[in-house]
Amino acid sequence: MTSFSQSQRVKALFWLSLFHLLVITSSNYLVQLPISVFGFHTTWGAFSFPFIFLATDLTVRIFGAPLARRIIFAVMIPALVVSYIISSLFYMGSWQGFGALAHFNLFVARIAVASFMAYTLGQILDVRVFNRLRQNRRWWLAPTVSTIFGNASDTIAFFFIAFWRSPDAFMAQHWMEIALVDYTFKVLISLIFFLPMYGVLLNMCLKRLADKSEISMLQTS
Repeated sequence: MTSFSQSQRVKALFWLSLFHLLVITSSNYLVQLPISVFGFHTTWGAFSFPFIFLATDLTVRIFGAPLARRIIFAVMIPALVVSYIISSLFYMGSWQGFGALAHFNLFVARIAVASFMAYTLGQILDVRVFNRLRQNRRWWLAPTVSTIFGNASDTIAFFFIAFWRSPDAFMAQHWMEIALVDYTFKVLISLIFFLPMYGVLLNMCLKRLADKSEISMLQTS
């Protein structure tokens, strides 16, 4: 892990928290939109949420677990509020008008609360597992194992809280199937696309940080 100044950590906290908030909000909207892939039911959210684990794992690797935990706790409440507002305004993919905020939407509220719980549990587990394995010489081991366990925790918590006995008949009937397919897709997408992306981004970030450190040392000397 590289050494960083306080201003660099504050800047990283701000931008990474903003990125987490963007992915969570978009995923909570996309999870309302079911799709069928090879005859299996899933949602568009399965394709967006793995970005969270990519960002978290890179944060732990470069900045350390404490900053990753600060990001999680900084994002939890804003994500809950913003997700409810956006998902209410664009309920089921259709613009509802600002009047939709005047009425409590139980379906959307359950998704927002489920996301709150699932994000917190999944990310804390992801950070814990990744942090224990990040010193391993095999760079791919930590992100692979943390993604498998973090996504499992996140998926179980989210789909149970959001869709068990849901007012949406389709999701109430198919939530277990969708959860299983969603988890499978998230893990496959992470391992096939995001794991190589993690390796590329890690090398790019470390190289850039090393170059900046070298320039700083030259200026100091």
